[in-house]
Amino acid sequence: MQSQEEIREFSRSRKIQKDTLHPRIADTVWSAFMRGEYDVAVFQAMKAVEVSVRQAGNFGAGDLGVDLMRKAFHEDNGPLTDKETEKSERQARSALFAGAIGSYKNPHSHREVDLRIPEEAMEIVMLANHLLRIVDARKPK
Repeated sequence: MQSQEEIREFSRSRKIQKDTLHPRIADTVWSAFMRGEYDVAVFQAMKAVEVSVRQAGNFGAGDLGVDLMRKAFHEDNGPLTDKETEKSERQARSALFAGAIGSYKNPHSHREVDLRIPEEAMEIVMLANHLLRIVDARKPK
């Protein structure tokens, strides 16, 4: 028999909708989220961002993390930067990607992260979702 807290937790975890997730993360992230493995869901989502950036920018396996984001979205010569936007916006985009990977992917790569609040995990997953859509839009044609 499930406790009231387990039922509330399950109900809260149902808030993330699989069909709103980027195809690259829909199955793995949604499944982890539904199992209540919020740290795994967040890590998988942010890892997908890193892998997508590496592939879209045609970087090597040794290009990783924050440094990869800064190279890919470098305001002057990043292969994924939008040179039609203002320089300050290009710098902000680079900082957004570097900050997201540094804040939400790297800690999960190096230590146990206690992430128990489904709403917080969902917000981070949705940030990764948004970043993946940006990468798709910036891929060289």
